[in-house]
Amino acid sequence: MKYIILALSLLLLPFAAHAEHPTSFSKAKKLAAEHYKGDEKTFYCGCTYHYEGKKLVPDADSCGYEPRVPITKKGNPNSRATRIEWEHVMPAWVFGHQRQCWQEGGRKACKKDAEFNKMEADLHNLVPAVGELNGDRSNYKFGMIPGEPRAYGACDFEVDFKGKVAEPMEAVRGDIARVYFYMRDQYGLKLSKQQTLLLEVWAKADPVSDEERARNERIAKIQGNANPWIK
Repeated sequence: MKYIILALSLLLLPFAAHAEHPTSFSKAKKLAAEHYKGDEKTFYCGCTYHYEGKKLVPDADSCGYEPRVPITKKGNPNSRATRIEWEHVMPAWVFGHQRQCWQEGGRKACKKDAEFNKMEADLHNLVPAVGELNGDRSNYKFGMIPGEPRAYGACDFEVDFKGKVAEPMEAVRGDIARVYFYMRDQYGLKLSKQQTLLLEVWAKADPVSDEERARNERIAKIQGNANPWIK
């Protein structure tokens, strides 16, 4: 693995001097919006989206997405169903819980932790998602849900709220695995044996695509490092 990382580092030398890791989640979201221009498609549903000023709006008809909760308990339209949010593939809860700051005061306390800020702002771990799905996924682990109950129209994404599990469509399962492996190796994080075994299966069943490679290269140019699991 170290030889792969070295080789990728050498490839990045021409633009490494101009690349810089985002220093905050807010800056990372702005950069993410920029590097996805020209490839506006949500991660979980494959919906296209467009820009309305600074707001990113999903095109529900492009993917058959239907809100699970179109109207909130207060009787208002579900605003998260009509906007794009930046989802942490590996939730902040997962990597945050492995930091002392989180044990002392949760995510708010970790804002003073430089390493946490770096993880939270890592572009390799950020993807565009319909806000409702981002909220429903919460900090749940990824896994397989029996019966695949559909709650978002044609969008192939399931959430077991009781079991705290989310199941993504097959086309992005390998992408998810490689993000998890990147975060684990980059920041010395721990994954359970069960989660690791599942992700290894997903990575094998869903190999790296040209689209995934292109995204990796774009991020490397901005952030200065590539995901070595994407070859």
